[in-house]
Amino acid sequence: MNDDFPTSLAVGPAAVLAALPSAILTIDGNGTVETANPAAEQLFGLSASHMQRQKLHDLVPFDCPLLALVNRVREQGNTVAEYGMTLATPRTEARLIDVQAAPLADDREAVVVMLQERSVARKIDRQLTHRGAARSVAGMAAVLAHEIKNPLSGIRGAAQLIGRSSDGVDRELITLISDETDRILKLVERVEKFSDPRPLQRSAINIHDVLEHVRKLAETGVAKNVKIREEYDPSLPPVYGNRDQLIQVFLNLIKNAAEAAPSVGGEIVIRSAYRHGLRIAVSGSRSRLRLPVVVSVQDNGDGISEDLRPYLFEPFVTTKSKGTGLGLALVAKIVEDHGGIVEVESQPRRTVFSVLLPVSPGTSENDG
Repeated sequence: MNDDFPTSLAVGPAAVLAALPSAILTIDGNGTVETANPAAEQLFGLSASHMQRQKLHDLVPFDCPLLALVNRVREQGNTVAEYGMTLATPRTEARLIDVQAAPLADDREAVVVMLQERSVARKIDRQLTHRGAARSVAGMAAVLAHEIKNPLSGIRGAAQLIGRSSDGVDRELITLISDETDRILKLVERVEKFSDPRPLQRSAINIHDVLEHVRKLAETGVAKNVKIREEYDPSLPPVYGNRDQLIQVFLNLIKNAAEAAPSVGGEIVIRSAYRHGLRIAVSGSRSRLRLPVVVSVQDNGDGISEDLRPYLFEPFVTTKSKGTGLGLALVAKIVEDHGGIVEVESQPRRTVFSVLLPVSPGTSENDG
């Protein structure tokens, strides 16, 4: 032991639990609450001493999904997380929380539960915002296609006719008109992708095949000057998705990461992982959607400003001088069509976009 280490920093487990902003409960094998920190007292509206004399099913309604979650931890013996759980108690009103529960190392029947109020509500609000943004683009895409593409084609055709009998400066101006018309047409065609009425064709997809294809495209194009590093979980089950659209998602994310990375020492890290037990509530339903496959794209750029983050997935929002602001809006729409979630965390030198995707139907909870 280093004598120079400041022993005043040593604190006991009770002090650590008391300082945590998340509610923490430990439940023994009989379902009795053994410990509760101050945040749990506030969440349940009861003192720790009162909760410690009761079983968990006495603190929540009989149909509360928290009870089933604790039982699932005991059965599976691993960590389980659930987003969007509604928690109501006899002393408090219903609130939206996210929950993580895990077996205690020395007693598999005992479970530690962490409950975080409103953090997931903000997450779901962001997802609804992303979806609303994508739908607003889809609604206007058809109008744009009809009202803009046809006149632009006429303008370009007229410019070409005039250009045949022009020379010098006039020809340069005609070329400029044609080039700018082509640029606008390409922009409209990108927006038009949002209004594709065809149902999404999905099948079992090896996500690593998709990522390898995207990496090869990026290394010869959008990210040719950036180092790309991979950290894959080779045991991932197949996801339920559309290969071409997933390629579009991750190519857009890697393109953004490459543009954000520094010109010297720029690095992108692509990760894949499996989160056991990760579920999210389906709006308007009591069902829970499993989204255990997580693919993240990380860059070491300057980060995303706080002012921009709430609007990041809205169309036409961009900090790039030549950007259209449609890339992330398209990502949000495609991920929504897959029933997934896209999240972002950002700080200087570390920005991570994470895409959570469903597994292929029939995949066991224990796969991965």
